[in-house]
Amino acid sequence: MAEILSIGRDKVYFLIRTGQLRSIKIGKLRRITDQHLTEFVSSLEEPCLEETR
Repeated sequence: MAEILSIGRDKVYFLIRTGQLRSIKIGKLRRITDQHLTEFVSSLEEPCLEETR
């Protein structure tokens, strides 16, 4: 996930911890679904769209 977003692993964990990026837990592993990634990117785009109005 860090590679897709071009950010570090620590930043991904920070986003999960702060609730900005959703994830699911399977056993001891954290997984981020395509839907979670889409929601995160959309949340970043919304403020930009509002500024241009």
